[in-house]
Amino acid sequence: MMYLDVVGRVDETATARLLPLFADVVRAGFPSPADDYIEANLDLVDHLVPHPSSTFYVRAKGDSMESDGIYDGDLLIVDRSLEPRDGDVLIIALDGELTCKRLGTIGQRPYLLPGSPNYRPIPLTGVECHVWGIVTHNVHALRRGVGR
Repeated sequence: MMYLDVVGRVDETATARLLPLFADVVRAGFPSPADDYIEANLDLVDHLVPHPSSTFYVRAKGDSMESDGIYDGDLLIVDRSLEPRDGDVLIIALDGELTCKRLGTIGQRPYLLPGSPNYRPIPLTGVECHVWGIVTHNVHALRRGVGR
């Protein structure tokens, strides 16, 4: 199962934190950081959050979305201003409990689809639900203990 902790909203008044964006792509290694490789400085909030006033963060808990690349402890960026489309990963309240699932159809009926074969699809017909937003990005730490 996938549970969520609402972490907070985007702080539109925060000072941008610019980090170097390297001009070259990285295939199997990383070039030595030298000034001539730097294309520009990048503010990740500016890059990842096109609608700051309608965006919030949640932290994923559980294993039901692992096949979609969402793991326990990942930080999800959620945009409330987007309309759900088939294939979107949603943050949705089902009977008052928040969950994260992919919107899909089975036959002609809408379902919430887990990203793990250990869980069953959830039919949306006849269920009280409220879409909180669409997951637009997933911040996933590759090194344990970093970013939490």
